[in-house]
Amino acid sequence: MATVLSVSGSPSASSRTNRLLRHLDERLVAQGHEVIPLDVRTVPAEALLGADFRHPAITEAALLFARADGVVVGTPVYKASYSGVLKALLDLLPQYALTGKTVLPLATGGSTAHVLAIDYALRPVLNSMGAAHVVQGWFTLDRDITAHEDGSVAVAPGPAEALAHVVDQFSAALGAPAAARVPAPTSPAPTSPAPTGPAPTVLAAAG
Repeated sequence: MATVLSVSGSPSASSRTNRLLRHLDERLVAQGHEVIPLDVRTVPAEALLGADFRHPAITEAALLFARADGVVVGTPVYKASYSGVLKALLDLLPQYALTGKTVLPLATGGSTAHVLAIDYALRPVLNSMGAAHVVQGWFTLDRDITAHEDGSVAVAPGPAEALAHVVDQFSAALGAPAAARVPAPTSPAPTSPAPTGPAPTVLAAAG
């Protein structure tokens, strides 16, 4: 079992990004991992905007990163880049906070024009922080995520299958027991051209 820190870089509690992350957390838990959620929006604004490295919330966040074997980083895409609150937190972490860790980058957005934001905006930052392995990420269109009033989320069949695939790749990189694998949903091929990073054997990837 690995310890996974699941970081939501959305500034909104009700965002599709946040709900999607928590939905995927359940898959990792089912595969035997311990998942610790971290919503960057809950970090005090005075700590982030004031670049207060010594603020207790920043110290606590750094300790969570240090404890994790793997990190899932999810962000909405604004103006072809990851969120400002996520950048503010990453800037306050130790330079090599991801050393030796496996990282799964995920993003959401309203247009396929933002598909490459993971590879050209987020992935270089994760690599610069010492990540041992940044696995293939995935960009999910907002229209493919349906948030329900009870807090649950539904993902369109194609993107759901693709997300299951990249999460399972991440889990495998962390060393999840084969017997713990959760079957991926069966559906037609993804309609959104949204994978990022190295190409898997069954999906066409960009980047």
